[in-house]
Amino acid sequence: MTPLHLTYLAAEKKSAVVTDWAGRIGWLVGLALFVALVYWLMREGWKWRGTLQGDLPELPSAPDEPGEARLTMSGRYHGSTTAGQWLDRIVAHGLGTRSRVELTLTDAGLDVVRPGATDFFVPAEQLREARLDKGIAGKVLTEGGLLVVTWAHGERLIDSGFRSDRAAEHTEWAETLNHMINKTEGAR
Repeated sequence: MTPLHLTYLAAEKKSAVVTDWAGRIGWLVGLALFVALVYWLMREGWKWRGTLQGDLPELPSAPDEPGEARLTMSGRYHGSTTAGQWLDRIVAHGLGTRSRVELTLTDAGLDVVRPGATDFFVPAEQLREARLDKGIAGKVLTEGGLLVVTWAHGERLIDSGFRSDRAAEHTEWAETLNHMINKTEGAR
């Protein structure tokens, strides 16, 4: 090889690019701050929604003697919305918190027991309708995959969505609830 070729080969050799750790750390810190900001804004929005729904009265609790259970169901509570507006989630008093649920239907009403969240009771005279649906704020399932119970609370009608561990129970629940509601309305 000629000296010219050796010079050319030596000129082509370069050292590996050194990682700019300061730049990478800066990007990671910036990304972490951005994620924290988005989380904080979402949390503040949730609290603001709860403040706007502050006119909602406290949730009733189950009576000492609710009577014999007509139906029981284990499953998931997917949240509550303003009746007929499946995207208007209600977050006041913990109604927006998804959780496991144990439902018990008695002659006195519907007892909703939620481990890790606020339990509530819907008296029989406040029940308005039960239907099978496919979605409620933030949860969409197949047609009939969700039991939606409409009930009156204060000045509002509320839809609460439940999904049983055994989806075949939904039809029996909707029929029994509607029969009970029609019987209660006839007695008024």
